Amino acid sequence: MKLAFDDPLFETWLQRPLLNIPEGGAEIGEILAVATRIPEGDRHAWQQAWTDMADSLFDQAEQCQRYGHLVSARQLYLRAFTYYRNSYPLLYGAPVDPRVISGYQRETAAFRCAAALFTPALQSMEIPFEGTTLPAWFYSAGPGPRPLLICVNGYDETLHTMHFAHAVAAQRRGWNVLTFDGPGQGRVLMEQGLHLRADWEKVLAAVIDEIITRPEVDNRRIALVGWSFGGLLAARAAAAEPRISALIVDPGMWDLLEAIRAMLRKFGADELADALPDVTDDMLAPVMHVINDNHSLRWSVVQRGFWAHGVDTLAQYIQEAAKFTVSDRVKDIQCPVLVTQAESDAMGAFAPVFLDALRSKKHLVPFTAADGADGHCQTNARSVYHQRAYDWLSNVFDEAVRFG
Repeated sequence: MKLAFDDPLFETWLQRPLLNIPEGGAEIGEILAVATRIPEGDRHAWQQAWTDMADSLFDQAEQCQRYGHLVSARQLYLRAFTYYRNSYPLLYGAPVDPRVISGYQRETAAFRCAAALFTPALQSMEIPFEGTTLPAWFYSAGPGPRPLLICVNGYDETLHTMHFAHAVAAQRRGWNVLTFDGPGQGRVLMEQGLHLRADWEKVLAAVIDEIITRPEVDNRRIALVGWSFGGLLAARAAAAEPRISALIVDPGMWDLLEAIRAMLRKFGADELADALPDVTDDMLAPVMHVINDNHSLRWSVVQRGFWAHGVDTLAQYIQEAAKFTVSDRVKDIQCPVLVTQAESDAMGAFAPVFLDALRSKKHLVPFTAADGADGHCQTNARSVYHQRAYDWLSNVFDEAVRFG
């Protein structure tokens, strides 16, 4: 499905806000209206067009709020935050573009305004972690103790987008929800300068230590979900965390180095793939040339990957990627696991490998083009994911109550 752009990178990010439509976080007409203001390939026009739309909606939201039209204000703030969010990802990279920082700050401000207008209001948190804090939002489902769903982000998004991807649908089912950004994600990367780390089990331990003190949380029923690259991070963390009673990986992932090896084989660089991770930048020069000549690849590997991992070269990136493993600890996951795999999602290619390696109770949920949910993280049919994954999780939570 194409909305407007021939450039795959532009088209991918144009479609990203479609995820938010079911919960009132975007309108297809607004998305298409923004697209008409952006010349093909113009990243500066991209940033300005999305910001202009968001500014207009934010101003309307403030006016509605002044006149007491709080439902309208909340909806406008939600759409404003979506479009502020979408204004800056194409500018990712180190050093950080000031427009990335300002876009994130506007996104945060709009989300905070919306959060205050929910009933009950969403609660902002700062989770202590190694001398700093991690931003988080707590969604209360009512007086406790109730189940808790902890959400792990991936490479691209911020904790605010998990409002639509995870939180609202879970809260509606009577569960508490915690969204947060860790090292290498959102504010923690953009403003605090902390890069991705493989030992996500330490990040998750700090998050759980903080959240289980709340009386609303049933400590017997804590589930963990990771989407996109968060599927790898969540799986790794769950292997070391006995307090997790259920895990959803969306999609199922394997060692990051194996994904890079598969990419090199697609380039016909079989010898390099076999040599990983013991390669040099001189050896990788032909591959780097291919990456730099492809807008989407350059964005994924250099602008996003190098930045999130805090490296400067492809060889350094590969060395860092080698630390992000699941194969050496998947056997330690003890809780029930739901694994997703979408038909057209390259990131889910290793889902069957991960599934086969699990020793705990497991369940694979495929998503197909026939479902309209075949893309990465089911972006264009997220409610289909919610129905299948959350019905499974509801059953797991019910069993935890029955069998203690």
